[in-house]
Amino acid sequence: MKARVLIVDDEPIARRGIRRYLAEHDGIEVVGEAANGISAVEQINELHPDIVFLDVQMPDLDGFGVIENVDLENGPAPVYVFVTAYDVHAIRAFEVHAVDYLLKPYDKERFARALIQARQVFEQRQETNRNLEPLLQSLRSLRPLERFVVKDKQRIFFVPVSNVLWIEATGNYACIHTASDSHLLRETMAHLEEKLAPHHFIRVRKSAIVNGACISEIRPMFDGVYDIVLTEGTVVTSSRRYAHKLRALLES
Repeated sequence: MKARVLIVDDEPIARRGIRRYLAEHDGIEVVGEAANGISAVEQINELHPDIVFLDVQMPDLDGFGVIENVDLENGPAPVYVFVTAYDVHAIRAFEVHAVDYLLKPYDKERFARALIQARQVFEQRQETNRNLEPLLQSLRSLRPLERFVVKDKQRIFFVPVSNVLWIEATGNYACIHTASDSHLLRETMAHLEEKLAPHHFIRVRKSAIVNGACISEIRPMFDGVYDIVLTEGTVVTSSRRYAHKLRALLES
């Protein structure tokens, strides 16, 4: 069975180079190319490639953002080979977690080694999925989320984290509220709490996270419960379980 490959890079010459090197190997089918992160997410979700050669630095949505926003409900995660212009010191930050990486410029011998590694891991897909999670955990801890990627029917668009007033749990989804509208994300509150900067976003009850910069008033109620008034007038009530986080904010 052929390994199905997707090429993702914002530079046409880089995509042509990867396609040319792949043509020298048997058992490979190039199923598509993407020139930006949003297109990459859409094609991975639609085409379900086995291996993705993924540029790290791209406008709008970088390679890490692509990995974070791929929908894994309809199939297993592909094997990712990072393609990067980072210097060797930056690469070390994620080298232990990546399947492999290609440092631009690379030659066909280095490319061949990366492809062999990717195909070996592809044959052990379950182990690959486990190996990817530490990379995402490292990314979340080192780089707090800066914007949400919202999928709405045929559209994918961005909502800056700074625009979000508060977040509430809605069944299996999280609803992010801005001053003008709301959007549903397929995320758990625990996952979002990990990704958001803890000094900016505060978990005030099991089903609610508020943007600390958007709090205009905190009203003590009873038995350790607070009413949190946001800048546009929404009132979110905390629970006793998370009251200590609000008290820490008040004391800061």
